[in-house]
Amino acid sequence: MTVLRKNLIDGEWLGEAGSRNINPSNTNDVVGEYASAGPEEAKQAIAAAKAAFPGWSRSGPLARHAVLKKTSDEIMARKDEIGRSLAREEGKTLAEGVGETIRAAQIFDFFAGETLRLSGEMVPSVRPGVGVEMTREGVGVVGIITPWNFPIAIPAWKIAPALAYGNTIVFKPAELVPESAWTIVDILHRAGLPKGVLNLVMGKGSVVGQAMLDSPDVNAISFTGSVVTGKRVAAASVEHMRKFQLEMGGKNPLVVLDDADLAVAVDCAVNGAYFSTGQRCTASSRLIVTEGIHDRFVDAMKERLDKLVIGDALDAKTQIGPVVDQTQLKQDEDYIAIGRQEGAELAFGGERLERETPGFYLRPALFTGATNAMRISREEIFGPVANVIRVKDYDEALTVANDTPFGLTSGICTTSLKHATHFKRNSEAGMVMVNLPTAGVDFHVPFGGRKGSSYGPREQGRYAMEFYTTVKTAYTFAG
Repeated sequence: MTVLRKNLIDGEWLGEAGSRNINPSNTNDVVGEYASAGPEEAKQAIAAAKAAFPGWSRSGPLARHAVLKKTSDEIMARKDEIGRSLAREEGKTLAEGVGETIRAAQIFDFFAGETLRLSGEMVPSVRPGVGVEMTREGVGVVGIITPWNFPIAIPAWKIAPALAYGNTIVFKPAELVPESAWTIVDILHRAGLPKGVLNLVMGKGSVVGQAMLDSPDVNAISFTGSVVTGKRVAAASVEHMRKFQLEMGGKNPLVVLDDADLAVAVDCAVNGAYFSTGQRCTASSRLIVTEGIHDRFVDAMKERLDKLVIGDALDAKTQIGPVVDQTQLKQDEDYIAIGRQEGAELAFGGERLERETPGFYLRPALFTGATNAMRISREEIFGPVANVIRVKDYDEALTVANDTPFGLTSGICTTSLKHATHFKRNSEAGMVMVNLPTAGVDFHVPFGGRKGSSYGPREQGRYAMEFYTTVKTAYTFAG
């Protein structure tokens, strides 16, 4: 019997079935049925969050700590179950699904601690007898809009700080992955959140998301998704003078210099470009390789790619799962065709694969002979597709790496301290990796980029406070 998951609005589970969640590893497998909210439900959720804000924002730190800690503990205790469900609905491997679930638990644990570390400042005024206090308060109702590629980690790193700092939430997850979103909301609800503090409104972005953008009662929006939608969020938010935070695309470079350890460089490239089926905004989609190591690097990449196991996400032997759905698969194939038309050589992969169950399987693709002017080097593909760009030396590699409208993350593989140090300082990205994959970051430090990749304060770690709080300055004259 198919399970029906409902929306949570003002502490009540509401709604009728509106969409089906399909397993991309086996399209015959229906994960569940999910309620689909309309504009009225979205308005009810916003009203509930607004009504709940005064009480939650003035709740003591121990009350918030208890909810977040209970949530962390339950997610960790159920990591295998939740991770398996995540892999089933999104298509990343079982190991990646469990790993992402653990990360979500760690994020809630971190922000549980933050509730007990809230602090302010007290300074003397320039006027005699006057004291000055600077404190931080929650901003109000926060709209949270999350993508499908990290269905529990990204909601966690938005929801946890929002609650820790006293905000109330209207949460709209991606339609493709509602199970992970529903699970995290269910855990938080049972952990003791007062009604209206967290509201789940699953449904179409054009309906639910638009209602959030149109509402003057949404005080801030945190969005992760496409550049096109991010610009719409920004324009609508300016209209209402609300805070907004955008995490969008990436076209991340991994520079490989002649002096790099070849094994390390190949590990970084394969992990960064192809793990999670390349469906990461931090993926290494541009492999910028100096000519002295270029041929050896390409040969080693093809050898490694040939050994990768592509299959059902729930099979423990699988290293690369399916693409998330038919639409994304077609986009990947379209870009592979574009790369060939532009003159790049498809050196490996790029074809659909058949497996025991019907699914969206694609062999990872590697282009060589690419230039940085090609569309496959300029536009985010968001799939297991990477291209190698040959350059003369470090200086050209840095120039090519920075020649992009994006600036989320970048990486360099080198044994030269000089070049590593220079790259860290001069790479135009929000996050820089040395001898590490461009994808893969810690949960307790800031996440975000520059240029077309991000807008607004950073996410994660203590830097999350900048977005989810507002500063108040209070003066007191004792007389």
